[in-house]
Amino acid sequence: MLGLPRIGRNVRSARRFRTIITALVRYGFGQLVEELDLNAYLELGQRLFRSKSDREKMVRLTAPQRLRLVLEELGPTFIKLGQILSTRPDLLPEDYINQLSKLQDLAPSVPFREIRREIEDEFETTLGDIFSRIDETPLAAASIAQVHRATLKDGSSVAVKVRRPGIRRIIETDLDILNTLAQLIDKHLPSLAIYDPCGIAREFRQTLTREMDFRREGMTIERFAENFKGDETVMVPQVHWDYTCARVLVLDYVDGIKVSDLDKLTALGYDLKQIARNGSNALIRQVLEFGLFHADPHPGNIFILPGHRICFVDYGMVGHLLEEQKNQLLDLLDAIVEKDPEPIISMLVYSGDLSDEVNLKNLKRDISDFIEHYYELPLQQIHVGQMMFQFLELQSRYRIRFPVDLTLLAKSLVTIEGLGRRLDPDFDMVARLKPFVEELIRERLSPITLSKEMFRTAKNYGALLRNLPKDLREFMNRVNHNKFKMALEHRGLEKLISEFDKSSNRISFSLVISALIIGSSLIMLIERGPQLFGFPILGLLGYSIAGVLGLWLAIGILRSGRL
Repeated sequence: MLGLPRIGRNVRSARRFRTIITALVRYGFGQLVEELDLNAYLELGQRLFRSKSDREKMVRLTAPQRLRLVLEELGPTFIKLGQILSTRPDLLPEDYINQLSKLQDLAPSVPFREIRREIEDEFETTLGDIFSRIDETPLAAASIAQVHRATLKDGSSVAVKVRRPGIRRIIETDLDILNTLAQLIDKHLPSLAIYDPCGIAREFRQTLTREMDFRREGMTIERFAENFKGDETVMVPQVHWDYTCARVLVLDYVDGIKVSDLDKLTALGYDLKQIARNGSNALIRQVLEFGLFHADPHPGNIFILPGHRICFVDYGMVGHLLEEQKNQLLDLLDAIVEKDPEPIISMLVYSGDLSDEVNLKNLKRDISDFIEHYYELPLQQIHVGQMMFQFLELQSRYRIRFPVDLTLLAKSLVTIEGLGRRLDPDFDMVARLKPFVEELIRERLSPITLSKEMFRTAKNYGALLRNLPKDLREFMNRVNHNKFKMALEHRGLEKLISEFDKSSNRISFSLVISALIIGSSLIMLIERGPQLFGFPILGLLGYSIAGVLGLWLAIGILRSGRL
């Protein structure tokens, strides 16, 4: 059994770990718990018996439904995990993605007295010294934070985002447990190593840690504001830094109309087609021009202001694209616009983490078949976001890993494209992309850009040539002094070793039971010592202990399904 040092820090952590394992078993994931060698952490009642009604209920549900339900029951950390996994078609099949996409980050509101205490503890002053007025009824309540409308002393109308009291401790405990589970998956399920469970756990920890620090969100908002400076079609709320800290974020209150409220927009005379154009242009600029985009642009996070201005709110989840990723994406979008399949095949085959086991011939054939499906479609019938998701699903089939931010981008494109088509049935995402792609391609092929790229390449090769003699000398020196080492790692034996451990433990258990039975029988024959109903008490006690242990062993063997 893998040690659990961080989980064992206190009783509360150990209890939470047991709660998680018990919930997994209750929702039909007992096989996973057994393979991870975690049966010892189940509560005794759950370990020995399971309600017949619970079993029947679980049988009626699919595995994706059961996964969604168990994540909902386990609370904020696991809901967030499910939401992030719902953007990863490279990791999960479509039916799991569809179920996890239903996870809602909703929570009952925290009593205002606790919110007041959280703000006053953070700023070490009274609420009245900060705000002239604050609404006790929240505008929104989610699993990590709660938002209230308020007025500053200078009369500014603001939205106050406050972290839920005690949520950091809960999430840190859950993150420790998730990290331990990832290590156990790495150890006991080597077939899942391609998905890098420990890497996913690290990424999730970083994402959630960033989201809980509202100063980071404030800095992100300022970057968006700088990027869209001078753009009259986009409004970014101002951060009030004098009242912003790790637990509290204060922004300008956005008094707009939700983009999903089409009736109200129409009644007030808004041009829905113009809103669709402005919204899609805003996301395209975020992706292709800035490499920083809003990764959760659902209707509740987009408001429309006078002049058809678009305002994104809630910048807790954003995506980043490196320059190389932007160029790859640009090549892909250019190929889509021009209906040229070769660059698409090249990108999907040679980008990402391609393992040696992948059959390139089959992969190229499947990509060609996929492209043919879209090749004859009119541009306006091509759903760019959905197509990107299908690309990622194709890669998942061949276990090709792709950067997380590209999966976030695919989800954002699907959402914005869906909103665009609701606003304008004739909305054409490819037509919106085309001028941006063409402009950026021209810019990339300009003499100035090419000369900068050549200079950067020459500088990198120069550094390589400068370091090469030193690296070769270091290598030869290690070889000559017998300091050159090669590390070999055995893979795939962990499960076999675990099975040997289980078998040896059962044999030892059986020997103990046999010894108790034999010892008790000898005591019965001797008929010495205190007696009960004419039989030696020690003998009866030995038989009883042996019976209980034998029953326990039999139940364990029967539940494992291996007689």
